[in-house]
Amino acid sequence: MLYQLHELWRAGLAPYTYWADAGAKMYSAHDSWLANMPGAQRTAAAFELLYRLGKDYEKPEFGIHQIDVEGLSIPVVERVALEKPFCRLLRFKRYHDQADGLARMKDDPVVLVVAPLSGHHATLLRDTVRTLLADHKVYVTDWTDARMVPAGIGPFHLDDYIAYVQEFIRHIGTDNLHVVSVCQPTVPVLAAISLMAARGEPLPKSMTMMGGPIDTRESPTAVNNLATRQPLWWFENNVIHNVPANYPGAGRRVYPGFLQHMGFVAMNPERHGMSHWDFYQDLLKGDLSSAESHRKFYDEYNAVLDMPAEYYLDTIRTVFQEHLLPRGLWDVAGERVDPSRIRDCALLTVEGELDDISGQGQTRAAHKLCTGIPEQDRKHLTVQGAGHYGIFSGRRWRTQVYPQVRAFIAAHAGKPAAKRPAPKRR
Repeated sequence: MLYQLHELWRAGLAPYTYWADAGAKMYSAHDSWLANMPGAQRTAAAFELLYRLGKDYEKPEFGIHQIDVEGLSIPVVERVALEKPFCRLLRFKRYHDQADGLARMKDDPVVLVVAPLSGHHATLLRDTVRTLLADHKVYVTDWTDARMVPAGIGPFHLDDYIAYVQEFIRHIGTDNLHVVSVCQPTVPVLAAISLMAARGEPLPKSMTMMGGPIDTRESPTAVNNLATRQPLWWFENNVIHNVPANYPGAGRRVYPGFLQHMGFVAMNPERHGMSHWDFYQDLLKGDLSSAESHRKFYDEYNAVLDMPAEYYLDTIRTVFQEHLLPRGLWDVAGERVDPSRIRDCALLTVEGELDDISGQGQTRAAHKLCTGIPEQDRKHLTVQGAGHYGIFSGRRWRTQVYPQVRAFIAAHAGKPAAKRPAPKRR
């Protein structure tokens, strides 16, 4: 019922947001007589603030059409490499020729970026992907909003997420593949590669895990505490709702994106309130650059998706409440997840000093589990002064984190696989 009420509220609010959008344009357009009225700039700013507070935020585009490499502009085309009901595997294809002087790019390492399925769209990693493209061939998981998946397709569990990651790895091929997982997917990615190792399958050359909840018993944050404060049945009864009839996924049980967004804002309400006030003030001052930065950030931040209920509840139980991965008690489709079986896949973990979502030590815990990886093939990086988003987006990502990620991948690119022992039967 809550989801239906939310949709009714949004529908009722829509005429006012359209009106506010029109008002902002009428009082700011250069060719409008209203723009010359006393107080027009203040009125336009108020209208735009009202519009942005009330509007619906659709899924953004990656919008990566070209990159600059060694002073040259290289065209980039986004392609769908593989499509599944709950996810599209995207390939960002770079187009260059020997005349560019960049023939070496054809031998660049391949990177699979596994984006989070935790409320925001994969486009949150736009800066991550754009930066990686300068030195790598890049694929990214583009998770589908669950409300857009017909209920007849069936449920989607955490086990299915792991199976998707394995299928994507096999589809791309492991010859020179490196997997980068950001936040939530560090857990299923580690599980996927562990299971592949136990079966004796070829593995990626390296895995980079950034700001993820490998072991949430380490430095628990407010996010971790929220997940453990209530029993699992509380989440199922209070935050799981059916998709309304006006979406393709009508009747599907989901954790709605609008509830997740409310949780995001509730973590720092003062900061978000001040940000909107600053936006209003920037419009009054004519600081269009700062105003545009605000628009870009919230166009991404406010665009959220619904998560399948089964997957969400599995994650709460497995990762945050029972800690099955670090305790060595996690079974996926009847197979035990054992990271110590990984031998020839290097490991880099990255944490932010000020991360308030995945506390220090949670990602680094992967090293305690991956005991089969030689010490020289494991590395950890703590980024001083960086919060959660700063380790994969923005200035710190580009100047401090990426150079080390690039060097780590390059050091293990094309490295011959170690001889694997025959997998044990269970």
